[in-house]
Amino acid sequence: MEDRLSIAGEDLLTITGLTKAYPGVVANDQVSFSIRPGEVHALLGENGAGKSTLVKMIYGLVKPDAGSMVLKGVPYSPAEPRAARAAGVAMVFQHFSLFEALNVAENIALGMENPPKMRDLAARIREVSQNYGLPLDPDQMVGDLSAGERQRVEIIRCLLQNPKLLIMDEPTSVLTPQEVSVLFQTLEKLRGEGCSILYISHKLEEIRALCDHATILRLGQKVATCNPRQETARAMAEMMVGEALHVPQKAPRIPQDVALEIDQLDVPARAAFGTSLKGISLSVQKGEILGIGGVAGNGQDELCSVLSGEALTAAEQVKLAGTPIGDLGPNARRALGLLAAPEERLGHAAAPDMSLTENALLSGAVREGLEHNGMIDWGKTRDFAQKIIHRFDVRTPSANTAARALSGGNLQKFVVGREILQNPSALVINQPTWGVDASAAAAIRQALLDLAAEGAAIVVISQDLDELMEISDRFAALNEGRLSAPVETSDLDVEKIGLMLGGASDTKAEQVSA
Repeated sequence: MEDRLSIAGEDLLTITGLTKAYPGVVANDQVSFSIRPGEVHALLGENGAGKSTLVKMIYGLVKPDAGSMVLKGVPYSPAEPRAARAAGVAMVFQHFSLFEALNVAENIALGMENPPKMRDLAARIREVSQNYGLPLDPDQMVGDLSAGERQRVEIIRCLLQNPKLLIMDEPTSVLTPQEVSVLFQTLEKLRGEGCSILYISHKLEEIRALCDHATILRLGQKVATCNPRQETARAMAEMMVGEALHVPQKAPRIPQDVALEIDQLDVPARAAFGTSLKGISLSVQKGEILGIGGVAGNGQDELCSVLSGEALTAAEQVKLAGTPIGDLGPNARRALGLLAAPEERLGHAAAPDMSLTENALLSGAVREGLEHNGMIDWGKTRDFAQKIIHRFDVRTPSANTAARALSGGNLQKFVVGREILQNPSALVINQPTWGVDASAAAAIRQALLDLAAEGAAIVVISQDLDELMEISDRFAALNEGRLSAPVETSDLDVEKIGLMLGGASDTKAEQVSA
């Protein structure tokens, strides 16, 4: 195969000495690299390494303090995203930039300088989204979409712009392997047409499969470049962190009493386009991790809400250590030891404009004793926030920093750490390592394994099958609101997992594995 690094022609984008500092932190320090036409260029680094700040400067969201850029042979310094789009630069954001009260077509129109008539735009959205294997209903309200479906809106919005440079910040975090495969086919087509792609992902095997070149940042500085196809994923991860990568260690599990259970649960969808739960039953023992996989939009959010107490049921349908809790809300369940971390970290798991200290209070007030007789103990609350920051290596100037100011991965570490450090007897966690770098993902998985080893019952809902196979004792698949019978992960293979995700009956799955 021809080496794709040998692409002819001058650089599409050249970045020289870009620097950006904020109070207490230098986000980018003299960063220089170039992207050639038709190149898929990876930008790698730990959470907080400066990747998001760098691409925001390229897209006109942030003004650099120093340095310069040249795009297509001419000086380039976009004052705003509109100028970047006019120059042929588009961006798929890690955090969704969508209005929940508008439908898909209206959101996409807002990102276009001269949008066509809504009827014509809707037809175009249907056509493009179907061709890319990411089907969207242009009339559907964004507020009713799952995280995976919202990501589709971001991707399709950019592809409709016919960009010369497409920046993608964690575009596959909430996509299934099949959707990733379709997306990669699309990116290869764009690349063949001369479109360059600047690709940020913590999924290093994706980087190895897709990218021609990689620039690696650490603490805001460029520390290495490489050809990803000539490196192992572990080697690239170690370039990012500057040290050997920790591999999570799973201890043998001893069967214990059931800690968390659901019995034949039927819950109608709360949103017009949500997923109803149908006949859901599960049980999780003390010290066990039950992994639940599934394509986005098959009832993951609804199941998490039922377990966390955001959606109430008859008392007997959800039990914690034999005690009926189905009619109890989140705070009452937290007091009993059942904690939860939802998928959407910014806006659901954390209040964006509140500080990390305040966000620590929101979840930890009950179990950490952060308030007494209606008065908040701010000293104790700050100590709890600092403990999370220290134990989970959250890169932030201080505990007073607003949640929205953190990189996605660092906020994820804070949200997950906040729940784990409260020593729950049962923990429900949705997408625990979404958007988190390899080192941090390994640390989060090890923390979950350690919590289970201490006797906690854990439900991990994730679209990362490798993650589920690495840490789960048993695996079940969620399909159209129905949960399969759980299977020991030691008995699983790719073919059986595929059948389970597709909703195959237990009998068929067993025949395949026989």
